[in-house]
Amino acid sequence: MKAYQADIAKFEQTGTQVLGVSVDSQFANKAYAEQIGVTFPLLSDFTREVTTKYGILNDKFPVAHRTTFVIDKQGVIQHIDREAEALDPNNAHAVCSLLEHRKQ
Repeated sequence: MKAYQADIAKFEQTGTQVLGVSVDSQFANKAYAEQIGVTFPLLSDFTREVTTKYGILNDKFPVAHRTTFVIDKQGVIQHIDREAEALDPNNAHAVCSLLEHRKQ
């Protein structure tokens, strides 16, 4: 998340809204966001409904697999990065840039 925060201006230039989702409580997420300096929303999926629907809930442990989704304004998933790839915002930013240029 720190890498996405560091690149937040690049995402904002493409009209992109960055959101984080965690299976931790809203209180834990708020404390974590403050601790690492994240300014974008960090949402709680404490019931695991979202992570289950997106197919990223770990079967063995009650956590989600680290995943980045780029979802366009029509709600269509345009790109997915998983695990280590999801830590680096460059792929997601490239897709967001491409989507921004397509609409012009």
